[in-house]
Amino acid sequence: MFKKDVFIIEGKHKKTILIDVTCLENATNNPIIIFCHGYKGFKDWGAWNLMAEAFAEEGFCFIKFNFSHNGGTMEQPIDFPDLEAFGNNNYTKELDDLQSVIDWSFENETIKSSGNLNDISLMGHSRGGGIVSLKAHNESRVKKVISLAGVSDFLSRSVTNEGIEDWEKTGVKYVQNGRTKQKMPHYYQFYLDTNKNRTPLNIKKAVSNLKIPHLIIHGDNDTSILINEAENLHKWNPDSSLVIVKNANHVFESKHPWNYNHLPKELKEVVDKSVIFLKR
Repeated sequence: MFKKDVFIIEGKHKKTILIDVTCLENATNNPIIIFCHGYKGFKDWGAWNLMAEAFAEEGFCFIKFNFSHNGGTMEQPIDFPDLEAFGNNNYTKELDDLQSVIDWSFENETIKSSGNLNDISLMGHSRGGGIVSLKAHNESRVKKVISLAGVSDFLSRSVTNEGIEDWEKTGVKYVQNGRTKQKMPHYYQFYLDTNKNRTPLNIKKAVSNLKIPHLIIHGDNDTSILINEAENLHKWNPDSSLVIVKNANHVFESKHPWNYNHLPKELKEVVDKSVIFLKR
């Protein structure tokens, strides 16, 4: 049987962070995985809960959380009732949130009793893949890192000059959420913060200097983050392992909501390959 515990902690940016921890009942000394969701995502998106259980079944303590400014609230953590928070999010805040969760793990009694704090791995999907790649470079307590359909470059996405004048003038630009149909704001602070932090947000530099095991997993049918981004990550860190999942899209053939009691086979392959990597 699985045990799932839910926690709320204070982030560094005046917003709370909602966390859940999945492991087997009576688990002790399990390796820990901390999972970061992607852009316009949340910890309970699609099949992520089933994925957490799949890792728990393999003997891991699986931690996932909502970034403090992802647009969710404690009362409604799924989808995006707080668009003001979403508009004020940025990469720096997400890195700080992940740091808060790592620090919290070392203080939480559930993690101390169920998990092995000497065996922490980071896993991130899409934008979260970029976040964990950066954090793994400068957080010595992290032992392994996995990027799932991960972004390889934050800077070219965010600090190009295209549309900057209008963005500065209006202070905001909007992105349509295809699923919820919300107009989701990005305030100009996002550009300013990214431009100011070019060095700490340089994924290429971080990955090139990784000294820990590094797994890159990508679908060959991903039209959101193209497969060349995975190939770049692998090129920058030749010691990394690259796994291409055939016929897999950006979310490894899952969707939200996921109304099945099993993982899609492509996401099951992600779990299987990750378990092999983590248990080496």
